[in-house]
Amino acid sequence: MHSNAQFTAGVAAGALEGRPDMDFSTVKLPAQPTESAPDGSEVRILLSLPGGSMAHFRLAAGAVSKAVCHRSVDELWYVVAGRGEMWRRQGAREEVIALEPGVCLSIPAGTHFQFRAHGSEALAAVAVTMPPWPGADEATPVAGHYTSSPCPSPPCC
Repeated sequence: MHSNAQFTAGVAAGALEGRPDMDFSTVKLPAQPTESAPDGSEVRILLSLPGGSMAHFRLAAGAVSKAVCHRSVDELWYVVAGRGEMWRRQGAREEVIALEPGVCLSIPAGTHFQFRAHGSEALAAVAVTMPPWPGADEATPVAGHYTSSPCPSPPCC
């Protein structure tokens, strides 16, 4: 982690002049899902750079995702709508946390996780995956904390 002084010194030394080999991009959240996640949630792909990718995830009201474990990617989630719970397990360490708008959480590679949406509103989060999502083989099904819905968010994966 860089301190403010290190950041300021880097800017003053010209270390943060940008990447002329890359264009910057802008997208708007797609109205419809672009794919289904291995956990069954709807995915709307946003942007990607060599260091990571960003997507919007939505789980239908009352639905429970499939429990999965990522082989090689870390994720950071920021909840933007709805309420629910997230179960995470790493070896003997296990926890269930409440999800609501404003909650930010990490899912390091190798963590078993599963989430569910409470109430009548869908649960939605924006997540950053580092490195970028490599494909469907990245997520491995695992035994979960909850019984998953037959199809959390059509179309099912």
